[in-house]
Amino acid sequence: MLYYLYNLATDRHKGLVARIVKSFLCCLSLVYGLGVRVLIFIYHLKPYHLSCKVISVGNITLGGTGKTSLVSLIAQYLKQKGHKVAILSRGYKRKITNHQSPITNYQNMGDEPYMLKMNLKDVPVVVDTDRIRAAKLAIRDYGTDTVILDDGLQQWRIKKDLEIVTIDATCPFGNQKLIPRGILREPLSSLKRADVFILTKTNLNPDNQDIKDFLSSINPRSLIVESTHSPLGFYRLGERDEFLRLEALTGETATLISGIADPDSFESLIASLGIIIGLAFRFPDHHNYTKEELDKIVKNSKDKSIGTIITTEKDAVRLLPYLLPTAYYLLNFLVLRIELKITKDEQEFYNRLLRLYSY
Repeated sequence: MLYYLYNLATDRHKGLVARIVKSFLCCLSLVYGLGVRVLIFIYHLKPYHLSCKVISVGNITLGGTGKTSLVSLIAQYLKQKGHKVAILSRGYKRKITNHQSPITNYQNMGDEPYMLKMNLKDVPVVVDTDRIRAAKLAIRDYGTDTVILDDGLQQWRIKKDLEIVTIDATCPFGNQKLIPRGILREPLSSLKRADVFILTKTNLNPDNQDIKDFLSSINPRSLIVESTHSPLGFYRLGERDEFLRLEALTGETATLISGIADPDSFESLIASLGIIIGLAFRFPDHHNYTKEELDKIVKNSKDKSIGTIITTEKDAVRLLPYLLPTAYYLLNFLVLRIELKITKDEQEFYNRLLRLYSY
């Protein structure tokens, strides 16, 4: 159902029935937009001030824009500069537990926060739907001087020192309508709050001047930075520290598994590495896999004599519990690790970060 609604919001479904449903969704979008505007107005009257620096990384649309990769980059950079950083996340689609309970796996942490925890290791990742409570815990328990709000644009209650918004260069604003008729989570006028725009996936859309002009027209004072999603290498599922070179699979045929918001970019990246995509299985974002689904994927791959299966890091944390039986390792399960790489105005971006600590 959610997948169908997303396709309606992105205008992939056509025809009479789709037009009727879209008309109804337009009415819901008007109600949603009014509610959002009221909440933004109320919370901005008296935002909560935390006793540390607050960096928000968010987006204005549904779907993957590279927020989590950017959060990782910022956390590593500030830590190298001597700052005590913590990442705050709501843990989307996690198994809800008491906020004081130990958070040790992806089920009670959420796949993206758990991935951050595994990759960053010594940077605290605090998961709580209440970001103010999470920030207080980070300050008290970790001596944090900076918190990074992962998916923070819609955190209207908190006073932020830096508002960063990621924009997918391949699909910046969809049809420019609010959800559920479109993919906008807030009106485009909300972009006036941003201090920095990060254009992501610019390698998939190098001609992005129109997007930059549009952002500048809404928010002339903002810094606009370009970035790409760059592959680092592959590792076998469960063996994060042993990397295979990107060239190791050139010319081979592989099965792809992805349960992310933008499977097209993942598949395009794999193809750009010279890997032949024999099968591609797409699931909804944050999909919780079942053993039956994986049995089918493995069988179909073997039937086509495909010996390698590749997935994303985000999917890997959800797949690992099912892939421990020896039978699955008759196939080569690999994970593609990527990083967000700033390709234009990198130093200006880092200067903007460090400027937070000069006052």
